[in-house]
Amino acid sequence: MIRGPGPERIDRLRDLNDRQREAVLTLSGPVLVLAGAGTGKTRVITHRIAELIRRGASPERILSVTFTNKAAREMQQRTAVLLGRRGPQKPLIATFHSLCVRILRQEATLLGYPPNFTICDRNDQESAARAALRDIRVTDKTLRPGDLVHRISRWKTEGILPQHATESVENDLDFLAAAAYRRYQQGLKSRGAVDFDDLLLLTHRLFRDFPEVLGRQQARFDHVQIDEYQDTNGIQFSLVEALVRPHRSLCVVGDDDQSIYGWRGAEVRHILEFERIFPGAKVVRLEMNYRSNPAILEVANRLVVHNPGRHEKRLEACRPAAGEVRFLPFEDEQTEAESIVQEIAAQIETERVPPGDLAILFRTNEQPRLFEAELRRRRVRYILIGGQSFYDRREIRDMLAYLKVLARPDDEMSLLRIVNTPPRGIGSATLEKLTTRAVRVGKSIWDVIPDAQAAGEIPPKAIAALEEFRALLARFARDFEERAAPLPDLFDRLLAEIDYRSEIERLHDEPEQQLARMGALEQLRDAIKAYAERAESPSLAGFLDDCALLGRDEQHDADETRSADAVRLMTLHSAKGLEFPRVYLVGLEEGLLPHRRSLEDEENSVAEERRLAYVGVTRAMTDLTISWAASRMKWGKRRPSIVSRFIREMRQDAEETD
Repeated sequence: MIRGPGPERIDRLRDLNDRQREAVLTLSGPVLVLAGAGTGKTRVITHRIAELIRRGASPERILSVTFTNKAAREMQQRTAVLLGRRGPQKPLIATFHSLCVRILRQEATLLGYPPNFTICDRNDQESAARAALRDIRVTDKTLRPGDLVHRISRWKTEGILPQHATESVENDLDFLAAAAYRRYQQGLKSRGAVDFDDLLLLTHRLFRDFPEVLGRQQARFDHVQIDEYQDTNGIQFSLVEALVRPHRSLCVVGDDDQSIYGWRGAEVRHILEFERIFPGAKVVRLEMNYRSNPAILEVANRLVVHNPGRHEKRLEACRPAAGEVRFLPFEDEQTEAESIVQEIAAQIETERVPPGDLAILFRTNEQPRLFEAELRRRRVRYILIGGQSFYDRREIRDMLAYLKVLARPDDEMSLLRIVNTPPRGIGSATLEKLTTRAVRVGKSIWDVIPDAQAAGEIPPKAIAALEEFRALLARFARDFEERAAPLPDLFDRLLAEIDYRSEIERLHDEPEQQLARMGALEQLRDAIKAYAERAESPSLAGFLDDCALLGRDEQHDADETRSADAVRLMTLHSAKGLEFPRVYLVGLEEGLLPHRRSLEDEENSVAEERRLAYVGVTRAMTDLTISWAASRMKWGKRRPSIVSRFIREMRQDAEETD
């Protein structure tokens, strides 16, 4: 029962503006909160959760879903501050994928998966893809494993199962990929593994094929909130619609002007058509921007109004007029990089601007090379965000593979990675013979060792090393299962017993490299410790789920470096959700922004590129510099550039800028 607001409740919301307060006090759905850039959407979401609870809603019957673990943690912390100590029950604030993991751990057996299934990372996926391609006699030259993974992800995002993939093929390569998709999925399932896209797809199948499962999940929640609704794909929309079908108490928060993930399946129509899909929905527009100065918002408003079919809204500044917006043309890309870095260096040195206040944003991964060279030449500290992920480092993947095998002994992908890491006398010839026999008879590697030994295929030393290794794994698996010591301490013991330091010393001669690699393992231990302190009932399986989900966060690398005092270099996609006092948006040329691929689909793709430029503009708080080069080196020749159409739209003048 939701009670009406009393005077003291309204007073609690005095720090909110009128539109924010309206959104918070609209407690029955459906409701669409159109939250423009920098308008305080997280504040609205958390206050609304708190208001529901204060008015009688059971905390555990409130679900709030977002897209990254970072956003979920921030919401949890802010909600806890608003509520204070109010009993042990808490609302469930989760990402789409972590919510699906919770459901699948309870229900996956209905689909033929074990409840303790393994979640594959990208490298595991590529290994499975390579094996699938080998099974159908397709070489890497014809179809690379990474490309197959991309195609499979696209099919899964669209809800297409392996048996139906051939119905949507467009060419011979797609036909081969569809055949490999079946083998890929069979291979994962036979190992009790799922990939990241399966978490959504399998939950969707449960809801569709098992009404009792859907009924149980619908009965868990009376109120559902979705953050970043403009980024939902088809399956995520179906999951949300199914969950709220009985009560329609749904509040979605988002901004169609910041929908920039169409290339990975996000459908902006979900937010554009919300009122049609959920008749009677209330729409609240948040337009007071607390981030940027008026000049920056004027440029942003001029730009985005050129997109057709958007929700009408106009950002209004709360900040005083300060700083400036500049449009700077340069002769070529080298001059652009030199001039901008020279200016940045002068700001840091003479104006004492903290390096962390400055960001250089670009459209493609090729653009930062020249800026990096100039920053190094001038000895300006910088961070390139979006490079190698922490979870892609070799030493991290090795130790996570150990932990995966301890949690799930039949995880053979992980086992094959670590069985001779560090070297323990189990060579590649031994592993190949065991793997071949295991595939032929349909058993695990461990199960075929006696037969291989009897057939004289494996030397006695290798057999002894295998048995010793198996005993080590069994002992540590028991210790982790029984919590013989805190998780971080067990990790320390494992690291010492396998002597992973010797592996680092074997692979890296330089002491600095060795220190950096051991430092990464120390960070992994810190992650285990942080998980153990945060989780209600910490377990090795729970930590591995945490890692699998965190490793896919779009903003994870940005979060790791946010506190560092260094100039940020990042793509516009990586910059979403962040803000900086001084922003350089570089390379505003046709073919770069908008990207050349988008020019093939003028109506939809160019609209998304315009939204991407809008995201870049609205990252700036005080100063914004937008630049382009009159020519660039392309395919070994200098070629003239055409200034981006977005420049003319932002300047809104008749001047011929190209």
